[in-house]
Amino acid sequence: MIISASRRTDIPAFYTPWFMNRVREGFLLTRNPFDTNQIKRISLGIDNVDLFVFWTRNPQMLMHHLSELNNRGYKYYFQYTITGYPKKLEKNVPNPNKAIRTFIELSELIGQERVIWRYDPILLCNIVDIKEHKRLFHKIAHLLAGKTKKVVISFADLYAKTYRNLNKIESLNYTDIVQQPDALLELVHYMHQVAISVGMEIESCAEKIDISEAGIQHGKCIDDRLIKNIFGISIDSKKDSGQREECGCIKSIDIGSYNTCLHGCSYCYATYSQNTVHKNKQKHDSKSPFLIGGTDGIPSHLLIPEEQIIQGNLF
Repeated sequence: MIISASRRTDIPAFYTPWFMNRVREGFLLTRNPFDTNQIKRISLGIDNVDLFVFWTRNPQMLMHHLSELNNRGYKYYFQYTITGYPKKLEKNVPNPNKAIRTFIELSELIGQERVIWRYDPILLCNIVDIKEHKRLFHKIAHLLAGKTKKVVISFADLYAKTYRNLNKIESLNYTDIVQQPDALLELVHYMHQVAISVGMEIESCAEKIDISEAGIQHGKCIDDRLIKNIFGISIDSKKDSGQREECGCIKSIDIGSYNTCLHGCSYCYATYSQNTVHKNKQKHDSKSPFLIGGTDGIPSHLLIPEEQIIQGNLF
C-alpha cells in the first residue's frame, strides 16, 4: 500500500505532529470527501505500508522526524513544489530562496533521486507572463542543479472554484495557456532545454495535451518505475482509478482532506474557501486519528491502537 500525503493538503508543512502521532499509533481514520459518514481505518503498520509519497511546499517540520521514519523502516520520497510566483497568487508559501535552500538541505539528507521538483501549476497571467515563467524556471532550475533528477510541470486547471478565487484578485488578468498552443509550445520547448542543460529529466503531470514534440512525455508522480529503481520494490503498475483520466499515477491512498491547506494559493483545486480552511484548522487535533475533528460518536473498535489489533485484542 502506498500512502499519499497528500494531494489535498500540505501535511509536512502544517500537520507533521499529527502525522507522526498517527505513525506511532499505527493507524489513522479518513472520511470520504463526498460522504463524510463513510469512515475508513487505514493501517500505518510497517508491514502494510510500502512507502509514503509526500507532497509539499515546505518539508522543514517533517525533516526533523525523518530519522524516526528511517528507524521504523519506512520508505518515502517527496514531490516538492517551488514556483516563485508573487504573493498575490501564493499568499503564504515560503520565500522561494528559502524554499530552495530547504530543497537542497533535503536533497543532501536523503538523496537527489528522492526529491522531485514540481513547477506547477503553470498559470499564465499578466503578472506571470511567458517571459516571467522562463525567468523563474531558469533561475530555480539552475539553483537546484545537481539536487534533483527530475522536474514535473503541469498547467493550471481552471475549474469554477478556481475562477472564483482568481477573480477575487484585483487587477489580475489570466488565461488558459492550453488554449494558446503557440505560447504553450514556446514555453515548454524552453523548459525542456533548460532542464536538459542542468541534468534534469522533465515530465508533465495529468495533462491531456501532447507536448512530446517539445521532448516532454507524460509522467507518473506516484511511479512504479521510480519506486522500483530507488527502493527495489515491485509495485502493481495498475493506474489509480480514483484519479482523473489524464493522471498516470498508480494506486495509492490519500490521507489528506480538502480545504485544510494554509498556503493560500489562489489557483488551488483542493481549496474552495479560505474561510473553511481556517475553520477546519481550528477543528484540527494533532492527537485525533482524523486530520480534522475528534472521535465523538465513532465506534470504539475503530480507535484501538494497531498493536492491540495485531495482538488479537480487537474483540
